[in-house]
Amino acid sequence: MNLVRAELLKIRTTSTWWWLAIGAFVSIVLAFAFNAWVASTVLGGDADTVGLSGEQSTPAAQAANIYTSGQYLGLMFVMLIGILMVTNEFFHQTATTTFLATPRRTSVIIGKLVAASLLGFLFWLATTVIDLVAGAAFLTITDHGTQLGEWPVQRALLFNLLAYAIWTILGVGIGTLITNQLGAVITAAVLYLIGTQVVGLLFLLLSSLLDTQAVVKWQVIWPAVASQVMISEGQSPLTPAWWVGALVLAGYALVSGVAGVLITRRRDIS
Repeated sequence: MNLVRAELLKIRTTSTWWWLAIGAFVSIVLAFAFNAWVASTVLGGDADTVGLSGEQSTPAAQAANIYTSGQYLGLMFVMLIGILMVTNEFFHQTATTTFLATPRRTSVIIGKLVAASLLGFLFWLATTVIDLVAGAAFLTITDHGTQLGEWPVQRALLFNLLAYAIWTILGVGIGTLITNQLGAVITAAVLYLIGTQVVGLLFLLLSSLLDTQAVVKWQVIWPAVASQVMISEGQSPLTPAWWVGALVLAGYALVSGVAGVLITRRRDIS
């Protein structure tokens, strides 16, 4: 716990998390406005306009989407926090001091993983409170009720929490793999923002070549897609079940955590 508190102190006493929090807030505002427009269109009877299936057009499905607004960029921001928790040690040349103070490197990385998960929880809590207040008001005004008693909505909120926790763990894993701070941040951001679009395009092209839409479902192997899938309610021909996304993301978290520990234990720290 001393290691966890130390990691939280390192983050809390820098301005980095403030900038990331501001970015997360802006992303929530923009995403909520878009999701509210989609919900208004779908629940108004024009689901075909936005290409949603019947299962995705229910009030519960739209409420789940609204209450998780801002997840896409929010997950990137918490991933960056996880990366900075590791790369800051090398950027500010404190890694040697850290490992001299705590020779058991496994304990250090586990401390970072736990601290990262706690930060992910705090980001989820803050964003979810904003979404719940604004979303409940919007749904009540539009005469659809808050939908908070529906299991699909509750599941989306819980799995959104899991996504935030896992992406901070993934960030720590990336930081242990690429210790150069600028290189790690740029690589992770590009893979997240541009890589996701490229993966989607590649699977669409592959489905066209093989003449089957079933192939498109396999893009869930990409973690950013898996995050979106596991909080979605209702399926389209191009979307796998929510539990598939949850299993994929959990697998990434396990591999990332183990890899982070093994790499750090073997790395030469000078």
